[in-house]
Amino acid sequence: MKQVKMKNLLYILMGLFFLACSSTPDQGEVAARAAKQYYDYLLQGDYASFVDGHFRHDSIPDTYREQLIANAKMYMNQQTVEHRGIKDVHIVQVKADTEKHAANVFLVFAYGDSTNEEIVVPMVENKGVWYLR
Repeated sequence: MKQVKMKNLLYILMGLFFLACSSTPDQGEVAARAAKQYYDYLLQGDYASFVDGHFRHDSIPDTYREQLIANAKMYMNQQTVEHRGIKDVHIVQVKADTEKHAANVFLVFAYGDSTNEEIVVPMVENKGVWYLR
């Protein structure tokens, strides 16, 4: 199951990468879409894919990975208690440094209690794929 979801994510990100190469879209936009996708996984309850969206996720021990998945689930439960959940995520802005293969993506969480919160998501590009840092 984990491999299928990662494969789907890889296809999405590779598609964005090839699109970037063919028409040279802004790499900041590619990073922003990747960040939004990872947070969409979180909203969908796919905590494993969210954790796997982090840079070097494959080099951590399985026990630590399981702890990160549990933390993501607890975070979403906390948001449900405090704000009636996160209902949507919007890209607001991105600041990319393509020479350093890094970007800061600004996302807004729209909560169930009608409040919003802007967060900064640091991203890093490695071998054509953007990851959460």
